Amino acid sequence: MATSKRGPEPGSPKAKHGGQAVREKYGPEFYSRIGKKGGEAVKEKLGPAFYAEIGKKGGESTKRQQGPEFYSRIGKKGGERGRGTPKQPRQPRTTPKP
Repeated sequence: MATSKRGPEPGSPKAKHGGQAVREKYGPEFYSRIGKKGGEAVKEKLGPAFYAEIGKKGGESTKRQQGPEFYSRIGKKGGERGRGTPKQPRQPRTTPKP
């Protein structure tokens, strides 16, 4: 897959090395800062309706992949936890993301 962007192919070992170098140079807070900047720019350009639309698409996709019982299951978990109960640490994934 040829791209017109500069730099190594995303996900390649060279790209990962570049990301590590940036993290070492600027620190992890750098990613948070630039992510927030990007989010603000998108919000200003596309407005809140954009986020509503992508949220709806994501929910529909999750429903297709996980089934409607998924929402029932996570709702029960949230109800059991309650608002004042601390969150349990997440277990690492055993299967890779698709």
